[in-house]
Amino acid sequence: MSLIQLFIPAEVAHTCVAELGELGKVQFRDLYSNVNTFQRTFVSEIRRFDEMERQCRFFQSQIEKSDIPLLQPIIYTTPRNPQQIDDLEELLRTYEQHINQMNESYETLLTTNLQLTELRHVLNQFSILFPQGDVTRVDTILVDNTNEETQEQAQQEHLRYVTGVIARSKIQTFERVLWRILRGNVYIRFSEIQDPIIDPTQPEKLVEKNVFAIVAHGHEIIQKIKKISETMGGTLYPVDTNKSKRHDALVQTKQRINDLTIVLTQTRRARHDELYKISEHLKEWTIIVKKEKAIYHTMNLFNYDMNRKCLIAECWCPKLDVHLAHQALKHAIESSGTNMPSVLTELLTKRKPPTYHCTNKFTEGFQNIIDAYGIARYREVNPGLFTIISFPFLFAIMFGDIGHGFLMLCFALYLILNERKLAHVKDEIFSMFFSGRYMLLMMALFSIFTGFIYNDIFSLSLHLFKSGFDLPSNYTEFETVEEIPNGHVYPFGYDPAWHGAENYLLFSNSYKMKQAIIIGVTQMSFAICLNIFNHIYYKQAEFIWLEFLPQILFMESIFGYLVFCIIYKWSVDWWELDSAGNHIHNPPPNLLNMLIYMFLTPGKVDPEDQLYPGQGPVQLTLILIALICVPWMWFAKPYYLKKQHEKHQYGAIALTEEEGTAAVVNVADTDVEEMEEEFEFSEVMIHQTIHTIEFCLNCISNTASYLRLWALSLAHAQLSSVLWDMTLGIWFSFSGPIAVAGLVIGFSMWFVLTIGILLCMEGLSAFLHALRLIWVEFNGKFYLGDGVKFEPFSFDAIVSD
Repeated sequence: MSLIQLFIPAEVAHTCVAELGELGKVQFRDLYSNVNTFQRTFVSEIRRFDEMERQCRFFQSQIEKSDIPLLQPIIYTTPRNPQQIDDLEELLRTYEQHINQMNESYETLLTTNLQLTELRHVLNQFSILFPQGDVTRVDTILVDNTNEETQEQAQQEHLRYVTGVIARSKIQTFERVLWRILRGNVYIRFSEIQDPIIDPTQPEKLVEKNVFAIVAHGHEIIQKIKKISETMGGTLYPVDTNKSKRHDALVQTKQRINDLTIVLTQTRRARHDELYKISEHLKEWTIIVKKEKAIYHTMNLFNYDMNRKCLIAECWCPKLDVHLAHQALKHAIESSGTNMPSVLTELLTKRKPPTYHCTNKFTEGFQNIIDAYGIARYREVNPGLFTIISFPFLFAIMFGDIGHGFLMLCFALYLILNERKLAHVKDEIFSMFFSGRYMLLMMALFSIFTGFIYNDIFSLSLHLFKSGFDLPSNYTEFETVEEIPNGHVYPFGYDPAWHGAENYLLFSNSYKMKQAIIIGVTQMSFAICLNIFNHIYYKQAEFIWLEFLPQILFMESIFGYLVFCIIYKWSVDWWELDSAGNHIHNPPPNLLNMLIYMFLTPGKVDPEDQLYPGQGPVQLTLILIALICVPWMWFAKPYYLKKQHEKHQYGAIALTEEEGTAAVVNVADTDVEEMEEEFEFSEVMIHQTIHTIEFCLNCISNTASYLRLWALSLAHAQLSSVLWDMTLGIWFSFSGPIAVAGLVIGFSMWFVLTIGILLCMEGLSAFLHALRLIWVEFNGKFYLGDGVKFEPFSFDAIVSD
């Protein structure tokens, strides 16, 4: 990674930045980090493009509501001149005004049409509510139900009524409120409107409403009824009691509704045509606005030199791509038609560069796993390279099955072979699977490989080679027999004779548990060894002796020794006989007890539990090495750093006395990012104490953590076996039509449950456990992950967002 400085003439700065954005290989630094965002040079231009971007989003929302498809964008590679941008701004403003006017007109017409429609229903239903417009009989009912004083008052007042429309869901509440407030002195009638009515505020929503008619006497009561109706969301419509006038009003209302329907149709068609015209260019406009906004936002990071009339920029660029940046600037100058050149200079700096990993579609998924844990420090050992193999292999140890791996392989191949077509699918969950399609491919291949090792295909075994065991010649069906070794060794994986044996779980558990320990200790030891490359690159070779060596000795003196004992125990024939027919070796010792008594009784081993001659002194030596490594890790590094600091401090004092104030000037000119932190021995000692305790405890806990490989492998195999026996296996003992029907039903159940439980749920579980082993047990031994990701200025990334 190189830090390059650019001197760009102000006249061609826009063109040069646009060309670098198309290249997508440089990350600009903010040279105005101490200046407020709103006080920078191109704030007004950014606000201008913010408004244009808002208008484009407004058009897109309107187009989506109208179900108009967006056309493919026109490829745009050259920057637009100011006149073209002004024209585009004016065009967007004009279109926005047109659409807003049409929306307002359409909403007004829709509201009017709704009111006329409700009035039509009120006029139609009034004759049903009050036949022949006879409202006077209601007066008699109301007067009969009141006392003498109220009767005299009612006879002196005219009968009044209120008609309107209210939502059907509010009828009960509306009626209850009127009855309680008016104390029953009211006559209410309702009639349902059969067809739902469009809500003008939400055109896509239909509301069921009822027509109501309320009869009462007294001006104050009528006013209360009107206020309650309006409060409950009802709409009031005056209706004449005269039948002929009501009929004329109904005819006139229907005529107005027909006229409004024609106007609404024309308005809707004109709005649709306008939006369709916008949709033909909206993608292109959006891309232009986003690019222009990104250009000015980037130019706000530059420093403006008033004397030279140029912009000064600093950016990070991969060393192999510096010439591409130079060619892009040269092309921008030539296309602008000016003779003012730009200057590109590589700077020597002590700044921490951003981290850039060049990936392709195969390695991108694995690198994303590491980046989710933490971005690598610049030039730090990248675990992503090893994750390509280690992650799918750890997954396959827990998921190993030929059949399940083959189903996963089919799914991965489908995603890979149709990646161009599937790349446009926007579903979030599917996008996660699609982005990891090559990871799924590797996981499937490794699962098939481990499935051959376990000799397991849908919980059944394969007889690919001659078995190493033979059944005795004479035995009955219900008799427990012991298979006899025939001298052959099964060349690859489990011998199929173990499947179905009563002691199969004892054998497979022992093997898988020891396998998990070996793989875990090997991977963690490899991770510790990767510290060497980090120490050498960062010029800290002394840390190899102060940190790496005690760590690897502590790890191997305990757990490396355990791996040695496992392999040694496998290599010895514990049941070998001498010429007299006696056993040459003791019974095989329990390695877990051996490791415990290694610390409880150091240097002493029971002869009956001895694994090899001289075991006691070897174990005592290893314990002493492990004990020595603890203070070695604890004190050696802080003591060395303290001596180095004192040496550096004395050297700086001597240099200051010889050169006077020159040292002060150098310190003042040093960038803040390049200043070293103040050394505090107490802080270093506390940090090292925590690190030492953490490492020693993690060696134990992380080794035990790898036992999840054994546990999940056992769970997966047993669940697969139970699923086979409970869905398909039970039908093989039947015959005839029952067997055929049972096999069809059983196979359907078995296939669905295999996909849902064993592939999806068990696969996700194995994926998460493998992810934990990579992040914690492997990366935790060497990976700092405190870097900054390289995020270049790229139009492709901006447009895709």
